[in-house]
Amino acid sequence: MAMSPRTGGRTGFLPEDFVVPTLVAGQGFRIRPITVHDAMRDYFAVMDSLDALSERFHADWGWPHADLTAEQALVDVAWMQKEGQLRRQFTYVVTSPDEERQLGRIHVLPAERDAEDGAQAVLLFWVRSGGDRPGLGKELADFVRHWVDASWPFEAVRILDPDGGPSELVHSSPLEEF
Repeated sequence: MAMSPRTGGRTGFLPEDFVVPTLVAGQGFRIRPITVHDAMRDYFAVMDSLDALSERFHADWGWPHADLTAEQALVDVAWMQKEGQLRRQFTYVVTSPDEERQLGRIHVLPAERDAEDGAQAVLLFWVRSGGDRPGLGKELADFVRHWVDASWPFEAVRILDPDGGPSELVHSSPLEEF
């Protein structure tokens, strides 16, 4: 798997001069770094998806808890925002184009030190349960595969299957305009 977004990496894992992507738009969604202003939308997205997220993440990360409170969600989101500021890991929200509804989350995390598959980073994402956008999971998987290849400075990234299946190792080409 990867380090839990709740515990984070210990040091930055990107070149100091790398400019971290701040806004990306796909067909019918936007991706941008998470901030404390997203706490309530994120809380409702997590609670709407609690069963699926628990099945996927609870055994490895102990998250999410069925008794998650809005206050704890605020703390979690603030932590993720701070981790991004420290360049230790990056959490993005996936929103509707008007940003009124959170559709999911994307995490770019450091891979384990000396990962056997050569990955430098792990990318994982989840989409909100409930059919907000049928097919969004596949659409987002295709989108983030290209995004990480074109916009991040990694030679190899392990992309975790949003449904818990096998991960995919993506070898990147040189950075190009996305």
